[in-house]
Amino acid sequence: MYGYDMGWGWHWMGLLGMLLFWLVVIVTAVVAIKYLAGGGPRSKHEPTVNRSAALAILEERYARGEIERDEYLRKREDLERK
Repeated sequence: MYGYDMGWGWHWMGLLGMLLFWLVVIVTAVVAIKYLAGGGPRSKHEPTVNRSAALAILEERYARGEIERDEYLRKREDLERK
């Protein structure tokens, strides 16, 4: 009544579906761990923004005469090195 190959088509579809399911679970877990560990998109841009703000504050303090030239140059060098 039924042919020999009747069940194999469903078997392969089930197997592919299961593999796809586990692939999605693993990729989701890796992305979640990376995000929770601090590897999110924000961490790449924050140091540059903070460094720029720190340099701007340092320049303002030097312009107002709050710090001497030697201190300004030393701190600027430290900020630019990071």
